[in-house]
Amino acid sequence: MKRLVTFLLILISISAQSQQERFFDKATDAYNAGDYNTAIENYLKIIANGQHSAELYFNLGNSYYKLNQVAPSIYYYEKALLLQPNDAETHNNLAYAKNMTLDAIDEMPETELSKIYNDITGLLSFDQWAVVAVIFVFLFVVLYLAFYFLKYATQKRFTFIASFFFLFLALLSILFAFLQYNDFKADKPAIVFDEEVKVITEPNTRGQAIFTLHEGTKLNVLEELKGYKKIKIADGQTGWISSESIKMLKDF
Repeated sequence: MKRLVTFLLILISISAQSQQERFFDKATDAYNAGDYNTAIENYLKIIANGQHSAELYFNLGNSYYKLNQVAPSIYYYEKALLLQPNDAETHNNLAYAKNMTLDAIDEMPETELSKIYNDITGLLSFDQWAVVAVIFVFLFVVLYLAFYFLKYATQKRFTFIASFFFLFLALLSILFAFLQYNDFKADKPAIVFDEEVKVITEPNTRGQAIFTLHEGTKLNVLEELKGYKKIKIADGQTGWISSESIKMLKDF
């Protein structure tokens, strides 16, 4: 009975994988033929089945960009960058998509210390830092064991020093993974999907308009209350906006 269940699970898994590949092939063929709506339809079917990848989001961003749909193109490029932060092609295409937005928001100046911190920790995502830490721990163990089995003093000295060097790198990678994870959890980015939306002073119908945002603008959500979200834009301005006007990026 257990073998039968295992066999059925394998068949279901193979069938699901095959279906995903068919959707992806159909989407790619449609994109190459200029049928971007069909491409989007098939890419979204893959997402609906629980599959997520930077490549998938990148292709969706390209499809929406071809249709001049600002908000969804930026939305999916940004999602691709959440999975592959350093992908140059995605950054390049995102820059083109942002040229279609109406809001020109000056970013708050970054301190030199903050820039150095972001440059270092941002080299990898928190899960990638964790993988690097595991690799360094493995190297530490191998070299530490070699220290006991090698005969010559010079070799033992080298492996001993090298092992603790890799241990230091492992601890540093764990620290970066922890910092990146905390930053990831604290950061709640979203994209404006309404063509135009008023940012107001309080989360109710009595709130006064402070400024206006347009589709495609990226912002950060600070808190949520009764169908409204308190947001902050790149220049530091804050206010409340209807939850229905924006779409969260970290929804996978």
